[in-house]
Amino acid sequence: MSKRLTVPKTYKLAIGGAFQRSESGRTYQVVSPKGAFLANAAKASRKDARDAVVAARAAVKGWSGATAYNRGQVLYRVAEILEGRRAQFIDEIVDQEGVSSGAAATQVDAAIDLWVWYAGWCDKYAQATGNANPVAGPYFNISVPEPTGVVAVIAPQDSALLGMVSAIAPALVTGNAVVAVASERFPVSAISLAEVLATSDVPGGVVNILTGSPAEMAPWLASHADVNAIDLAGAGDLDWVDLEVAAADTLKRVLRPGPVEVSLDRITAFTETKTVWHTKSLI
Repeated sequence: MSKRLTVPKTYKLAIGGAFQRSESGRTYQVVSPKGAFLANAAKASRKDARDAVVAARAAVKGWSGATAYNRGQVLYRVAEILEGRRAQFIDEIVDQEGVSSGAAATQVDAAIDLWVWYAGWCDKYAQATGNANPVAGPYFNISVPEPTGVVAVIAPQDSALLGMVSAIAPALVTGNAVVAVASERFPVSAISLAEVLATSDVPGGVVNILTGSPAEMAPWLASHADVNAIDLAGAGDLDWVDLEVAAADTLKRVLRPGPVEVSLDRITAFTETKTVWHTKSLI
C-alpha cells in the first residue's frame, strides 16, 4: 500500500459567521515547540479587523435583544459541543504547546467549565449588579446594567484555548459582540473554537476571531470609532500604553494587560449602567 500524503490545513479567519481567507492573502506557518509544521493560519490585516468590527456591530442588536435566559442556553450549548470535541482540543493543545496530555486535558476541562459558569450568570448578573435607588419623592429610581456594544479582545498569548475563552465568554454574557485576536503562536484551537461557535446557536457575527499579529491589529482596533471597549489581556508585550491612549480618543472602556480572573467584575467591565425614573401611582 502506498503511503498517503498529508493534507496541510489552512485555518481561516472567522468573520460574520463565515470562514474566509485574509483579504491580503497572507498566511503564516504554525509550528510545534520543536519546530515541526502543524498548519497554516491566515494572517489578518487591518481591513480584516475593520470587516470584523462591521460584522460585530451588525450582530449586537439581535444578541443583546435576546432574553438573558436564551443567551445562557446558547452559551451552555457551546460548552456541550466543546465537551463533544474534547479529544480534538486536547490533541491540538499538545501539538501547539508541547505539554502533556494531562495538562492539555486540564486546560480543555477548565475552558468547558468556564462556559458553563458564565452561561449561568446570563440571567443573574443584572440582579446582582443593578439596584433600586432611594429617592425623596413619589418616584421609582432603578439602575440596570446594559451591554456596551462591540468589544475588542487581545487574547492571552500564552494559551491555546483557555485564555481565549476566559476573555470572550464574560463579554458575551451581557449581550456584547466580540472581535478577538487569537494567540499568534497558538491559533489553531482558537479557530477550532470558532467552528464550535458556528455549529452552536451563537448568531453569526457575535464572535469574530482573527489570527495573525496582535501588534499589527491592536492599534486599529484601539482607535476604531465603532469599538466600544477593548480588553488588552494579551497585550502585555505590546506598547499597550499607546493602545490605551488611542482608545481614550474614542472614549473606550479599557482593561489593561494582566491575568484574566474569573469573576463577576469581568462581566460588568463591559456594561453601562442605565438609570430609569418612573412616577409612582397616586391612586
